[in-house]
Amino acid sequence: MDVVRIFDTTLRDGEQSPGFSMNTAEKIRVAHQLAALNVDVIEAGFPISSRGDLEAVRRVAQEIRSVPIAALARARKDDVMAAVEALEPAVSPRLHIFLATSDLHLKVKLNMTREQALDSIGAMIRLGRQHIGEVEFSAEDAGRTDIDFLCKVCGVAVEAGATVLNLPDTVGYAVPEEYAEMFRIVRESLGDTQGITLSAHCHDDLGMAVANSLAAIRAGVRQIECTINGIGERAGNAALEEVVVALAVRKESFGVTTGINLEQLFPASRLLSEITGALVAPNKAVVGANAFAHEAGIHQDGIIKNPLTYEIMSPQMVGVPKRSLVLGKHSGRNALRESLRDLGYEPTDVELGEVYKRVTALADEAKQVRSRDLVAIAHEVLRRRSTLTAEATSAA
Repeated sequence: MDVVRIFDTTLRDGEQSPGFSMNTAEKIRVAHQLAALNVDVIEAGFPISSRGDLEAVRRVAQEIRSVPIAALARARKDDVMAAVEALEPAVSPRLHIFLATSDLHLKVKLNMTREQALDSIGAMIRLGRQHIGEVEFSAEDAGRTDIDFLCKVCGVAVEAGATVLNLPDTVGYAVPEEYAEMFRIVRESLGDTQGITLSAHCHDDLGMAVANSLAAIRAGVRQIECTINGIGERAGNAALEEVVVALAVRKESFGVTTGINLEQLFPASRLLSEITGALVAPNKAVVGANAFAHEAGIHQDGIIKNPLTYEIMSPQMVGVPKRSLVLGKHSGRNALRESLRDLGYEPTDVELGEVYKRVTALADEAKQVRSRDLVAIAHEVLRRRSTLTAEATSAA
């Protein structure tokens, strides 16, 4: 089975987004968790952006010895040399060079012709290869680049020595079928792609980053660039946890696997939230608080009988300690009985009915019943049994 490599850019693209900046110590903590997750590459930063970021990349490269470390650079000599300096301690360094290739970016942002772009791409990749063995090239805004020119860009990058070609949907504009078709055309243009890895980097502006990444895999892409919790510029990047779990759950459909330690997904998500202070939405796939929580009585009954009725993966598979049966106005008696048993109570059917009536009345007012509320209700209802038993014993 083919392996899809996971290129994590939480510490670079993710950290660039508002509210997610991390200091060096925090980057190192996240990097260690990414190593435990067993990602294939950690993109540690953008060294030219500041001396502090350069030093942070160096520290990550010094600390993390089991995972290749990448650093980003524009197709400029100063950028490339700053990244080379930052990666000097790395056991397996990767230089990641990028240049925008869409006509919009070339004209408006870079004031550069297509020919100048091709010259710059070739020259900077060759410069990088003089210092670092593995160079990845990204064609920024590839999704809106003229396809014939994009094919020419990829050919120049490969000829100059790039072994990874990343074609990003930089602004989240693509839809799955056209993003996949772009990769098919580029593969056909390159011909023999042995030794060349095609990579996808998707943004979520239209909510399709994960779908586009999965479509790219079907088109032959074997590296996905993504972030923990889907953080990143604007609406974020493809969420690592969603991509890898989709590939695991639907393995027969995609025919690929990853080396990710799935049980470390939830710890990674929680660590990032702790460091950044940004909690994930409760309904977030895989790692959200409600991902394995069930309130509807029909769902709760199914889960109690067989979790497969309403869960396509177990919480333990992704590192979530356990599922939760939430007590609310939609809950059923079976879930209530299970919750009472977890608290040490074994109600009769009559007692269960009384507890159920009180719980639903409380839920109508409070929306959700907490464990301490349930304990109070159960204690009051079941205390009657104890009182009657004591009175009967006394009378005897």
